[in-house]
Amino acid sequence: MGSGSAVRVVESCLVAPSDETPRRGLWLSPLDLVLVNRGYTPLVHVYGASDDVAGFFDVARLKESMAKALVPFYPLAGRLALDPNGRVEIDCNAEGALFLVARSDDHTVEDFFSDPSPSPELTKLFAPRVQPPSIMLAIQVTFLRCGGVVFGTAVHHAVVDGSSMFHFTRTWASYCRDGEAAVVEVPPCHDRALLRARSPPVIHPETVPMFSSNLTMHDCVDRSGKSVPATEVFTISGDQLRALKRHCGGASTFCAVSALVWRCVCVARGLDSDATTRLKFRVDIRRRLTPPLPDGYFGNGVVNVFATASVKDVVSGTLASVAFRVKATTERLNDDEVLRSAVDYFETTAAEKGMRAAEDRGNLPETEVRINSWFHMPMYDTDFGWGKPRMTTRAEAERAGWVYLLAAGGGGARVLLSLEAATLSKFEVVLRRVLVTASERARL
Repeated sequence: MGSGSAVRVVESCLVAPSDETPRRGLWLSPLDLVLVNRGYTPLVHVYGASDDVAGFFDVARLKESMAKALVPFYPLAGRLALDPNGRVEIDCNAEGALFLVARSDDHTVEDFFSDPSPSPELTKLFAPRVQPPSIMLAIQVTFLRCGGVVFGTAVHHAVVDGSSMFHFTRTWASYCRDGEAAVVEVPPCHDRALLRARSPPVIHPETVPMFSSNLTMHDCVDRSGKSVPATEVFTISGDQLRALKRHCGGASTFCAVSALVWRCVCVARGLDSDATTRLKFRVDIRRRLTPPLPDGYFGNGVVNVFATASVKDVVSGTLASVAFRVKATTERLNDDEVLRSAVDYFETTAAEKGMRAAEDRGNLPETEVRINSWFHMPMYDTDFGWGKPRMTTRAEAERAGWVYLLAAGGGGARVLLSLEAATLSKFEVVLRRVLVTASERARL
């Protein structure tokens, strides 16, 4: 997309809940608090126009259904605030979510398929810019030259994780698509005290390394001094993925792809074999707790954990052993006491950081890889009544070491990866070589 591209915002308003909602301060759990400084998560959904569909992305219909959806999901209409003790909370004041309507005379839907990699420009064009920063949710509907639509969202990470956000958007889409016949299949649960830290906290020292970052971020420049690392999307076909999973001893999709990416990044970066490398990833703990959280728990229900190994083990060991290391880390979170210890630890961490500026900016150290899996997110189920999106992706991923795993057609996977520009080409060579090896061995 050219640097001269322009998107004109033609309407800006707040959409408030259509009915009365609770007016109160909503207490945030420790899993919410540690994300207060993370800011907004931008996504874009690309919809192709259809001559057979009347009222394509009718703005009035979108607003009316959004207002209805904000009644059960009322925290999204609130504002980030401080309680009398200085703890961050959501002021559920029903002020509303930001709703923008924009137009682009320069772009078509096909532009997204010629260069689907996220970029700062993509964020600027099609994801809403949020003002003021205390708003919980912003939406931007951009009508393209071809008649298609880019539906951009930005939700504050302190409010919800991906699972909860898609819970809202699917409900909103159902109201828009089905009208009075729409039903909220799983009502949201707003009792975040279910993830309250214990008093006194019990933090087990042996579990702290699983959750503690202790990283020094680097400026967004690579070794050559070039600013902002490159981002690309690599597609793994369904056949390649099935072969890879067999090559990894029958590992899950997440464990197999994570092991593949971890190894390829270490090789591409040419890390010292005796160095220690860590893979950071998120694990949803909703069903792992005892008792489990309600199905409709609305908030952050994930913890970040680390799998640690020597570079030698990741690069030279079997890929199955690397996948097993990832699996073993997730299985440690089947212990309720470990999870409760993590909640206690995050409460302490959040209290130390408070409302300071985000520390999680910049590139990761070369020994670190951070993976976010969206394999099981219903990313292509958001049908407002005018069809499902042709593509859904994050609108920003420009920090070296960050990886997003997304589902692809035919049972495959997409790896959205940001690395130093010089390293990214090496990564692709290694990735293809490992996939070829896995496919060849799968045929034996």
